[in-house]
Amino acid sequence: MDKVVASAREAVSDVGDGAVLAVGGFGLCGVPIALIDALLEQGTSGLTTISNNCGVDDQALGVLLYAGRIRRTISSFVGGNKELARLYLSGELEVELTPQGTLAERLRAGGAGIPAFYTPTGVGTMVADGGIPVRYDAEGNVVETSAPKETRVFDGTEYVLETALTADFGLVRAAVGDRHGNLVFHESAMNFNPLAGMAGRVTIAEVEELVEPGEIRPEHVHLPGVFVDRVVVVGAEGKKIERRTTRPRPTTAEQSAAPLAAAGEEATEETAR
Repeated sequence: MDKVVASAREAVSDVGDGAVLAVGGFGLCGVPIALIDALLEQGTSGLTTISNNCGVDDQALGVLLYAGRIRRTISSFVGGNKELARLYLSGELEVELTPQGTLAERLRAGGAGIPAFYTPTGVGTMVADGGIPVRYDAEGNVVETSAPKETRVFDGTEYVLETALTADFGLVRAAVGDRHGNLVFHESAMNFNPLAGMAGRVTIAEVEELVEPGEIRPEHVHLPGVFVDRVVVVGAEGKKIERRTTRPRPTTAEQSAAPLAAAGEEATEETAR
């Protein structure tokens, strides 16, 4: 089955208002930026997003957030997005905070057909006991909080029950994909991409390079095509670095006179835009 579609716009054309999206990526690494931009252009709104973080300022999922298209986010980290904080505290956005490893397992469980699982993460905290603010009103009052979760003891250790996550659509970005939807992610872009791809009822993959079936060795496939419904080729352009850390470049004279910089020497940090 050839799953390749002509454009990102065509790939997301049936993503309607109010859809639930599982979106791969971590910061700006491995984010399906072309599909997100196509959703922005399409005007889809009222979205619920499941992702490690809801974009970085006005990048990645942040473009949908800034445009007011996201109604609710299920995330593990929201500290890198000032607009998210403003929307959350003003009652314009619902936020369900989930520990990062738990979020990953909730997506994996959803993709594997496992309805729930027990984990020790969060026991004895508001994650298990409830009370985490989910929604504020315009005056800054908490109007909805997370509910208490079931706990159980196994072999003397207490665990909390977490439910699986599934989505109407999974949006992922891969380095290489074939026409059958088999995907290979590059290094740390593995992050949440395979999990988001598993959890989507319809999964759409943007790929940098398209190859023919059989060119990816079976043991090199990170997400099998059985989980992927559409593939769109977007190339490698447009990717950004959230935060680049570099050392000052020495002059030729300094290179010849000085020994190599010692490990752990302080680096110069700059934000890549």
